[in-house]
Amino acid sequence: MTDVTLRESFETYRTRISILKKGYAQEKYRIEQITRSFLGDKIVRLITSVDIASYRDQRLTETNPRTKKPLSPATVRLELSLLSNLFDIARIEWGYCEGNPVKNVRKPKTPPGRERRLAPREERQILRYCHNHQNQDLYSIVVLALETAMRQGEILNLRWENINLKARVAHLPDTKNGSRRDVPLSLTARDVLIRLGVQQRGKVFSYTGNGIKSTWRFMLMRLGISDLHFHDLRHEAISRLFELGSLDMMEIAAISGHKSLSMLKRYTHLKAQRLVKKLEGNKHKGRAAVMSTLVPYPAEIEETATHVRVRLLDFDDLVASSGSREAAIRGAQDALLRRILNSMREAKPLPPPDQYLETISEHRVIMIDPLAEAYA
Repeated sequence: MTDVTLRESFETYRTRISILKKGYAQEKYRIEQITRSFLGDKIVRLITSVDIASYRDQRLTETNPRTKKPLSPATVRLELSLLSNLFDIARIEWGYCEGNPVKNVRKPKTPPGRERRLAPREERQILRYCHNHQNQDLYSIVVLALETAMRQGEILNLRWENINLKARVAHLPDTKNGSRRDVPLSLTARDVLIRLGVQQRGKVFSYTGNGIKSTWRFMLMRLGISDLHFHDLRHEAISRLFELGSLDMMEIAAISGHKSLSMLKRYTHLKAQRLVKKLEGNKHKGRAAVMSTLVPYPAEIEETATHVRVRLLDFDDLVASSGSREAAIRGAQDALLRRILNSMREAKPLPPPDQYLETISEHRVIMIDPLAEAYA
């Protein structure tokens, strides 16, 4: 049996296997990380599960050089998965070893998936920023992410020849999981594509992955929005598909491109919310619909010695001013009630109350209840 080091084995693995993968750049980085460790100089057939466990524990104590935060368990799991794949191939195809020591090692616990939702106020801020800076490409990319649940790479790789605006379908011939997919386009998604100026052929967007990453980071910094990843837009889009109530899980998976339905289990709590309405029964259906709309909304209150101003955070144009706190709040309450009733009459959707108010001081936030009798 050949005495080959892990570093030498990984070089063979990189040139023969990794280079053919879609995630080659990321896997190359992981290979470099592993081979720089104490495992790199060890003979493959002599590496034991104890060595792998030591590597795992060492990595879990390190920090991410970019974020300066502790290395995530997910990162270590990906590295162990890569090691396991190498040992399997080295054993079966190359004859470098007789077993796979990674299989006997406990993997770090998988962290829960992100539950970050895009607040209505944040969505308006982002789209307004794109409009004010005349960044039509970024505006369209954000809208497409929210309307189609496409991944960032899928949006950036869109080509005009693969978009049928009449049928409202975007064909994705090359996706992350290797399966081609047709994505339905809402009227909003179709319109933002048309506004870009339809072409016969070529890429829809000129942005690169690094370009959109730096633009996104700079925009959020300017807007004061924290802890929002571009990928969270995909999570938001899928959540909205569930909240429609008209699509089953298989149909949503066909749109989002999830191969495994287990990946969609994190959204099942949204289905449970729909059951609440069914529990009310048809007898109280109309009343329940009205009462579910007449809910308190957050507002920012600004007070001076002679003036009080109340601004509803989820509506750009709902502001009430007066010389007293009580009158200003009552004015905001009346404006909110009128907006809700007009939206119901015209069958227009209302934004849900904003849940992310980190950028506003707590003492300046008040909840405006459209049905409250009086405020203290």
